[in-house]
Amino acid sequence: MSTVEQFLDLNSRKVWSLRPENRVIDSLFLMAEKNISCVLIMNEEHLAGIFSERDYARKVEIQSKNSNETLLKEVMTDKLITISPKTEIDECMQLMTNHRIRHLPIVDNNKVIGLISIGDVVKEMIVQQKNQIEELQKYISG
Repeated sequence: MSTVEQFLDLNSRKVWSLRPENRVIDSLFLMAEKNISCVLIMNEEHLAGIFSERDYARKVEIQSKNSNETLLKEVMTDKLITISPKTEIDECMQLMTNHRIRHLPIVDNNKVIGLISIGDVVKEMIVQQKNQIEELQKYISG
């Protein structure tokens, strides 16, 4: 099984973040501009939370809060599950499934170094399974 570190080596992407004092509307503009579904909420180098489309739907829109006035710290998810670069991809899938989450911040030495999504995990697991099938076919055919 491959690790998150191996995944990052092949798929490095910028991690977008905002501060807890930013407004919800700021995150919506950033997510739309970058075509992403969540942003990390950072206090300097410290990971404070995450704000996703799901948070927007459940904590802002349904509760009729004003996106121009509501601060991210009021509606972000602050109980985070993070992973290390040594975490295996299948462990990510298990964490996401068990906790019903779609994103895992990757933290190394208390510093955020990346973010992996459920889409990333599924794609990587498909590649791994395809490789395993090919190896088994080679073994069987001798």
